[in-house]
Amino acid sequence: MVIGRVGPGRLDLTELHRFPNIPLRLPTGLHWNLPGLFQGVLDGLSLAARTGGVASVGIDTWAVDYGLLDADGALLGIPHHYRDTRTAESAGQIRDLVGAAELYAVTGLQHLPFNSVFQLAAARGTAQLAAARTMLLIPDLLTHWLTGSIGAEITNASTTGLLDARTGTWSRELARLTGLDHTLLPPLREPGAAAGTLLPHIADCTGLPADTPVTAVASHDTASAVVAVPVTRPGSAYISCGTWSLAGLELDAPVLSEASRAANFTNERGIDGTVRYLRNIMGMWLLEECRRAWAARGLPTDLASLLGAAAQAQPFTAVLDPDDPVFLAPADMPGAIAAFCARTGQQAPRDVGATVRCILESLALAHRRTLRQAAELAGRDITHVHLVGGGSRNDLLCRLTADATGLPVTAGPTEATALGNVLVQARAQGLVGDLPDMRRLVAATQQLRHYTPDGDPRPWDAAAARLGPF
Repeated sequence: MVIGRVGPGRLDLTELHRFPNIPLRLPTGLHWNLPGLFQGVLDGLSLAARTGGVASVGIDTWAVDYGLLDADGALLGIPHHYRDTRTAESAGQIRDLVGAAELYAVTGLQHLPFNSVFQLAAARGTAQLAAARTMLLIPDLLTHWLTGSIGAEITNASTTGLLDARTGTWSRELARLTGLDHTLLPPLREPGAAAGTLLPHIADCTGLPADTPVTAVASHDTASAVVAVPVTRPGSAYISCGTWSLAGLELDAPVLSEASRAANFTNERGIDGTVRYLRNIMGMWLLEECRRAWAARGLPTDLASLLGAAAQAQPFTAVLDPDDPVFLAPADMPGAIAAFCARTGQQAPRDVGATVRCILESLALAHRRTLRQAAELAGRDITHVHLVGGGSRNDLLCRLTADATGLPVTAGPTEATALGNVLVQARAQGLVGDLPDMRRLVAATQQLRHYTPDGDPRPWDAAAARLGPF
C-alpha cells in the first residue's frame, strides 16, 4: 500500500505498508488468502489515516480471479488461485464447445487456461456456483468490502473471456453458450468512476472519515501500469515486467484477425477506451522460483550477486521458451529448466549464474519475438521500447532486451502500477489532465534509465532459431 501526492510538477509515492501474499493449499485446491490480504488493506488504511487527509482510495490487483456472492452478499468460499489446476479440462471443453475462432472473434483474448470463463466452467455443477448470485473480480470484491458497492471495472472485466471486445459490454450470448448465468455479471464501470465511500465499520476500524471516496481505477494491475508508461513519442511499445512480462502496443481498436488468434495475442481494455494489445509471457516468476528452490538447498540467493554472476556467465548456453507449460507451476524450477534443456537437446546451465543468464536471455528473446509479432499483426512500426515494473530494476535484463530487440529501451518507472492507480484517482479529483498529460508528468518526475542496443545481432538471431518459431 502506497500513498501518492499529485500536484503541478509533482508525482511521488510513499510506501505505507507491505504485507505477504502467500497462497493457501486447501483440500479444494490452491486459493488466495483473501481475508488475510483484506486485513493487510485495512492495516494500510489505518496507517494512511495518520498521514493527514486522504482524498481517495483505489485498488488494483491481478486479473481473472474472482469471488462469488450469494443472495445475501456473503462470499461463497475462498477465491481460487489462477495457478490451480482445476481448469486443465474445462479450458479445452469450452474451446471445443464454442470454437476457438468464435471465442476469439468475440473476446479477442489470448488463450490462457486460467481465464475467468474457464474457471467458471470448472465450477459448473458445484453447490457454490448454484448458490451464487454475483461474481466480483478480486479488486471489485475488495472494493465491495470497503464500500458495499457492486460493479465490474472494465479493464479487469476484459480479462474474463466474457466481455465483447468490440462493444465493451458483457456478452450474454457467450455466457449462454458456456452454460453460465449472465445475471452473475455485475454492471460495468470505467476507470475514474466513483465506487462509493467507506462503510461505517471500515471508517471506525481505520480512522478514515466515512465520506472518504473509493475510486474505480484501472483495476487490472497491468492496465494501471500502462497508464504510467512515460510515452513521449510515436512508435513506442511497452513491456510491463514482473511475475509476468506483458509486452505489446496501445491501440485504438482491437485486432481480431485469425493471424492474431493463431499468435495468441490478447486485446484487453485500457484507460479511455484504448486497447492493450499484448501477449502474456512468463516473466520473473522463473527467476523467483529458482531463488526459492536455491534457498531451500542452502545456496546463496542475493539478487545482486546472482546478477553479477549472470553478467560474467557465458552467453547462450541454453534458450528456454518461457511460455512452455512446464514453467507454469513446477515444484522445482531449476529441475524444470534442466528437463526442458534435455527435451530440446541443449546442455542445461551448470551453475546458478549460468541459470540466471539463461532465464534473462530467454526473456529478452521472448520480448523480441512478441514485439515483432505485435508490430506485424497491428500494422505498426516500433521504434522504442518502454520497460516498466519490477523488472525495470534489473539492469542486465534491460540491457539484454535492448540488444535482443535492436531497439532503444527506456527503463522505469519501477512502481508503474501504483503510479497509474494514483494518476487515475488524481484525474477524478481534477488534479491532472488527460492521458498524455499524465504520461508527461511521469516522464518529468520519475527516474528513468536509457539503454541503446550494443553488439552484433547475429548471436541473438542464432539463439532465437534454436527453438524454431520461437
